[in-house]
Amino acid sequence: MNTHASVVVIGGGVMGTSIAYHLAAAGVRDVLLVERDELGAGSTSKAAGGVRAQFSDELNIQLGARSLEAFARFGEEIGSDIGLRRVGYLFLLSTPEEVASFEAGVRLQNALGVPSRMIDPAEARRLSPLITTEGLRAAAYSPDDGHCTPEAVVHGYAAAARRCGARILRHTEVTGIETQDSRITAVTTTLGRVTTDTVVCAAGAWSRSVGAMVGVDLPVRPLRRQIAVTEPFPGGLPPGLPMTIDFTSSLYFHAEGPGLLVGMSDPDERPGFATDTHERWIPRLVAAMERRAPILLDLRRAGGWAGLYEVTPDHNALIGEATSVSRFLYATGFSGHGFLQGPAVGEVVRDLCLGRVPFVDVSPLGAGRFAADAPRPEVNRV
Repeated sequence: MNTHASVVVIGGGVMGTSIAYHLAAAGVRDVLLVERDELGAGSTSKAAGGVRAQFSDELNIQLGARSLEAFARFGEEIGSDIGLRRVGYLFLLSTPEEVASFEAGVRLQNALGVPSRMIDPAEARRLSPLITTEGLRAAAYSPDDGHCTPEAVVHGYAAAARRCGARILRHTEVTGIETQDSRITAVTTTLGRVTTDTVVCAAGAWSRSVGAMVGVDLPVRPLRRQIAVTEPFPGGLPPGLPMTIDFTSSLYFHAEGPGLLVGMSDPDERPGFATDTHERWIPRLVAAMERRAPILLDLRRAGGWAGLYEVTPDHNALIGEATSVSRFLYATGFSGHGFLQGPAVGEVVRDLCLGRVPFVDVSPLGAGRFAADAPRPEVNRV
């Protein structure tokens, strides 16, 4: 392999491939992406595929909306069909506190151009006929949101990056980052040493160990999340079924072929890299279905998987450039919304690398915010 790169991107998920593409498309030569497994083999391939701009944090709204625009033109710009279905996101709200929080979120989203709105339980059921409205106070809905296929996005970006001149090394692990006088000089890998002065960490749940190679604390913890896929829905699913989230329980579902993709969080899960499936979450899943979508109980599971969230203390991303070493950039810790923000973050990191002003100021998402006691908690997380 070539022994020099202008930029080394670590991690071959949606974030890494988007960054590599945006850099190469901007004319940066010798971009090298290094992935220790197959492309998308980490968190991206295990994602539910939801894409949205309904967030409580202004930065997340802007990143989500910008990414939705990119997903919409993905076929034209990147040349890949990502199976985008803009069927909307529907958040079901059962407490006065949830309603007040989402009302504030909708006002902020509308001010930023997102067409979300609060709706009553009857309209929520018309949109998502599989739910029951008992105990439901209101819902929040945006028709621009939806879901698409994570693997298609990764491979689309990777192919486009290669066409623009980027190199991609799979099954290659980064073993160290060399520095001299607080400047990066090389990256060592299982295939050899690559001289470079710029590294971008997009290693998801494994980012903390990458940051430690240059003395940068990236407070990311891996947390297992499980997903189930059901058998085909009898008689077919309602057309245009939105991504539906019962906010109180975190139960969510959307169409997956002729069946449903179903998931929810497990409050008993402890941080770690385990990705095997287990049955401990099933009683809570069943209870949530009984309460909000009992018709789902009649469906048999046809499959499922477990993947890793990359969680930060405030459930918000880490995006920026280290101040203690030059030049180490990072885009990680998205706490479950990394896939949907991949296109926009690729743009942002490209601009940070090139010394440009990004379309949005991401400095509040720098890793130093925790030491400065300035967290940015995200409320609308799934």
